[in-house]
Amino acid sequence: MNVTGGEMPGPAAGGPLVLMETSSGEILLELYPDKAPLTVANFLRYVDGDFYRNTIFHRVIRDFMIQGGGLTPRLEEKPAAAPVPNEADNGLSNRRGALAMARTTAPHSATCQFFINTADNPELDFTAATEAGYGYCVFGSVAEGMEVVDAIAKTRVSPRGGHEAVPVDSVIILSMSRFEL
Repeated sequence: MNVTGGEMPGPAAGGPLVLMETSSGEILLELYPDKAPLTVANFLRYVDGDFYRNTIFHRVIRDFMIQGGGLTPRLEEKPAAAPVPNEADNGLSNRRGALAMARTTAPHSATCQFFINTADNPELDFTAATEAGYGYCVFGSVAEGMEVVDAIAKTRVSPRGGHEAVPVDSVIILSMSRFEL
């Protein structure tokens, strides 16, 4: 996979690995603390605190991304910690397989929700330090399990509970934990 336009760092580069076990299969994520240190530390706090257990992918848009990490299967929002500053100006791009922080329209509003790009989405990249140009911070990528991401992306969705594209059959994040090779 090629997230930066050049060679992507591999596990040997020392980036933390996180194993996401879902009801659709396992996804191994590699994180880039050298590119997004505050974002990676924030994400790992949620991972280490078992926050993501039994949350769902609540927004699935085919040929775009799958988003999760903040809602229960009943679409109840879990209480999150304070937002993390947006580190989108780090040279990484929202390409297929890239892991990025979800946020509101406010640039520095990301807390616990994340998304995995299922297509190249350069329109989500940093262009300027303005509300419209800030982009979405890429802080990792799928190291293994892109076939699971693709399967989730093909699931049938419908509007539900005030959300636009919720999988009809819940895709549950069973657990997330640090992974050692």
